[in-house]
Amino acid sequence: MPPATPGSNAPQVPLSGARFWWVVLGLAFGTCISNGFARFAYGLILPAMREDLSWGYAQAGWMNTANALGYLAGAILTLRLLRVVSQNWLFGAGSVACALALLATGLTRDATWLSTWRIASGVFGAPVFICAGTLAAGLSDNPRRAALAIALTFGGGGLSMVLAGATIPGVLNATGAERWPLIWVAIATVSALMVPLVLWTAIQVRAPTAAPAPAPFPLAGLWPHTCGYFLFATGYIVYLTFLVAWMRTLGASPVLVSVTWCIVGTGTIVSSFIWGPLIGRRNSGTPFAMIMASIALGTVIPVVLPTPAGLILSATVFGLSVFMAPTAVTGFMGRNMAPAARGNAMAVLTVVFATGQTLGPVAAGAIGDRYGTIAPGLLAAGLILALGAVVGALQRPLRPGAGRDIQPDR
Repeated sequence: MPPATPGSNAPQVPLSGARFWWVVLGLAFGTCISNGFARFAYGLILPAMREDLSWGYAQAGWMNTANALGYLAGAILTLRLLRVVSQNWLFGAGSVACALALLATGLTRDATWLSTWRIASGVFGAPVFICAGTLAAGLSDNPRRAALAIALTFGGGGLSMVLAGATIPGVLNATGAERWPLIWVAIATVSALMVPLVLWTAIQVRAPTAAPAPAPFPLAGLWPHTCGYFLFATGYIVYLTFLVAWMRTLGASPVLVSVTWCIVGTGTIVSSFIWGPLIGRRNSGTPFAMIMASIALGTVIPVVLPTPAGLILSATVFGLSVFMAPTAVTGFMGRNMAPAARGNAMAVLTVVFATGQTLGPVAAGAIGDRYGTIAPGLLAAGLILALGAVVGALQRPLRPGAGRDIQPDR
């Protein structure tokens, strides 16, 4: 996969038929590796690592903050690389490197090396996430079909959550907390099985390479989505980092942990069919605001209603909403920006997103250590997400009526 010629602005060719769906699956596998396995699976493994390595909540939260710091560095690097390297090349290479970082995570118990590999998985995961969304946005000329492609692409993280949730709690319960390194090796193995389709997908799509000078985009007009995206990143990662730890505090069984995590993952997969039509026809911040409100509600439910029924309800509400936040933002940019500007805009927003993610886990962990329970950290995350819903609602179209088959908010 050689890089595209620098300065090339040839538009991505829309796909149709079976090849469209195979490409969407390949893009979803990329987000499965970079986000689902590299970031979200840690929430399932965290209690075992914390028990085996005698970590507090803050130290446990730091490991996801380390991943987010790497993600921030990767996003900044991607912003520069998009000037000279094609998005499909970055997507494929980043997926391979991220899988290798996951393997290395399972080969050490040393906190410094664990931090290093968590940072590395973030660095390599950032271009995968950035490019997957923008590549999906160009797969179809139809805004609603493009919105579905974006949603299914981000739903790859949900697929990995289902796979991890169905296996990891039971395996750790049967083998003991000290066997957590083998879980990381197993995750890396599954990622390796996904890589061939990811690389095939990277060959099939032909995305534009930005000009040597970044293609302009109206960042000032995006301030509600930019601020809302920061608050989304700060809040949602707290839930996915500490939900299982909170459930362990409540005495939840491995079966309940598996069921709850699988519900979150399944919700992210089917959420596109619930939110996709709204995202596809609205050209303002309304979809993002409604999604953020739902994520906030799902985050506080397990604290307000700490019962099996409350945990399942929380997982359902959260899972049906969480991955739709980046889908709403990406879809908005796809309708309001020229193709050559989307990659740069998504890279900038991903820098904002990654910055928020660096704050959430370690801050919530510090709150948890202060009060002896992670519940206040979850409540704080819910309030942050609710604030993001209010801010996101202020977003207005950059080009009213942009895109066919769209009825702008009036």
